[in-house]
Amino acid sequence: MTVATSQRPETSSFPWMIVICGCMIAALTFGPRSAMGFFQLPMLAEKGWDRTTFGLAMAIQNLLWGIGQPVFGAIADRFGTWRVLALSGFIYAAGLYLMATANSEAMLHIGGGVLVGLGVAGGSFSIVLAAFARNVPAESRSLVFGIGTAAGSAGMFLFAPISQGLIDAYGWSDTLIYLSAAMLILPVLAIPLTGNAASGRVRQAEFEQTVGAALREALSHRSFVLLVSGFFVCGFQVAFITAHFPAYIGDLGIDAKYAVIALALIGFFNIIGSLASGLIGQRYSKPIFLALIYIGRSVAVTVFLLLPQTPASVVLFAIVMGLLWLSTVPPTNALVAIMFGTKYLGMLGGIVFFSHQIGSFLGVWLGGFLYDRFGSYDAVWWLGVALGIFAAVVHWPIQERPVERPGIAAAE
Repeated sequence: MTVATSQRPETSSFPWMIVICGCMIAALTFGPRSAMGFFQLPMLAEKGWDRTTFGLAMAIQNLLWGIGQPVFGAIADRFGTWRVLALSGFIYAAGLYLMATANSEAMLHIGGGVLVGLGVAGGSFSIVLAAFARNVPAESRSLVFGIGTAAGSAGMFLFAPISQGLIDAYGWSDTLIYLSAAMLILPVLAIPLTGNAASGRVRQAEFEQTVGAALREALSHRSFVLLVSGFFVCGFQVAFITAHFPAYIGDLGIDAKYAVIALALIGFFNIIGSLASGLIGQRYSKPIFLALIYIGRSVAVTVFLLLPQTPASVVLFAIVMGLLWLSTVPPTNALVAIMFGTKYLGMLGGIVFFSHQIGSFLGVWLGGFLYDRFGSYDAVWWLGVALGIFAAVVHWPIQERPVERPGIAAAE
């Protein structure tokens, strides 16, 4: 293996078009996916299915999102970001349409599960943030990651009331068709994000590696393995709340409008939390910051469960969780870039996110399964608390520094 130095000239202009379009893509892909919980009760009431059926579809969606992430990331690294984002728009649209017209559980699982999951994977944070990383100087990377993550949060904030409003006005099926049509905008928005790992604007030293060598290096690196293990917990916690919180609010006897308010507040304060996370991660230890986020989540859930659950407590819980929701994403992706550089960031970031989505699968599926078995979500809530403590423990010893390679100094 040899060291190759990029000959691309430095540029003082900030790639605003790439960042703006990337942020719009993040909002558009994350928004409908985060509103899936609003479709559960009206769909099940019309179709006669149980919560396990819907929970399994959302679990498959999260799992395929995770499986597709490193694959689409590697394709984007090699063949270009635009191609992957355009493809994701078409797959996402097809999945939402099939979900809208599903007349069997299998169609629901293929459309809302497999296709939507792959569509989100192709247009997800890791794909967009990898494009940012290749075009933004390292000293600004954590902040820009925060901006991109905040844009996804804005999608959640906007699509919660939009989805519920459309469901009330036109029904759940037509709403999914409208969202399907909206996904066809993705290929147009993705045009500025052309290029692959070899065509970024930032000058950097690169360590020549094959894909296989990069994978072996990452998977044998202790800090990377710990990062992958901890991000599993993030997926478990947020996916469970996204899919089941509206139904949980209904079970408490609280007006359904508070579920809309809660998810909108999570999305709004997620914007603040993501931006703050980017700033904090730029200045302070990212592993310790991540550990504190997971501790904060466990404390928030514990307090919410032990105190009387009222509309006011739902609102307060949503605000706190919003601040902690996707604040894990900027420092997590920044750590991968610091450890291994940006050449295979789409793929390696996808591997970290795959762990996240395994957690998402379990959080969503267990939510429906244990509810149908015991008539309560309590077991899943408390499991999430325990996992938050586990995540804090495994993030603490992560080393925030480039991997040691023979014959090359730190490139990032």
